[in-house]
Amino acid sequence: MSLQNILQICYIWMGIAALVHITMFFVTAPFGRHTTTKWGFSINNKLGWIIMEMPSLGIMLYFLIYGTYSLTNYSWILFLLWILHYTHRTLIYPFRIKSTPKKMPVLIVLNAILFNLMNAGLNGYFLAELSDGLYNEKWLCSLHFYIGLFLFIIGAYINLKSDSILIHLRKPGETGYKIPVGFLFKYISSPNLFGEIIEWIGFAVMAWNIPALTFAVWTYANLVPRAKNHHDWYKKHFEDYPAERKIVFPFIF
Repeated sequence: MSLQNILQICYIWMGIAALVHITMFFVTAPFGRHTTTKWGFSINNKLGWIIMEMPSLGIMLYFLIYGTYSLTNYSWILFLLWILHYTHRTLIYPFRIKSTPKKMPVLIVLNAILFNLMNAGLNGYFLAELSDGLYNEKWLCSLHFYIGLFLFIIGAYINLKSDSILIHLRKPGETGYKIPVGFLFKYISSPNLFGEIIEWIGFAVMAWNIPALTFAVWTYANLVPRAKNHHDWYKKHFEDYPAERKIVFPFIF
């Protein structure tokens, strides 16, 4: 597949992201605290997580091992960061969250698989087959590499720390939901999602290519409405929810 073909797919895919972004402000994805039986057949929540995240991990591992340029230039750094993130999301995070009777609709799992197939496929193919001459010593010393790497690390830290706070919010034997406190929860309702947005913006800045930008756009398109849904849910279920908290971007939104 040529670079022109990849770019055309990316532009179309970003256009779809814009439409999904708008739609998600009106349609709440039914998993987690928003689970409903109205979306058809459902499966175990942890199993759903593993199945829907596995394609992204598997595709990038495949392109890293078998790609033409994956190990002949510094694109392996980008592969490594992606693989580290999705190793956690696929094989660690699902086993850290507490068991819950709430299930995940198969339709959500299928949509997530499509999301991961497209984004991992575009990024993996570009890095493996179209990156000749791009990721050399000059790139490794560029300003955007260091800025992007810094944002990626900061975003990953925010995401992981916020997830840990949520996972340990309830003591053993406790049920129900609580208002999370501490860290960036002082300022926003979804610092875990904020961290993930920063993380993939950093990846796009570091990689400096259109497929990486496409994934950052999709991350923003998915997670900002999701954060809005979380924020509204908290306000609906807790009368004492802090009025000063923003949704996902501190002091802004």
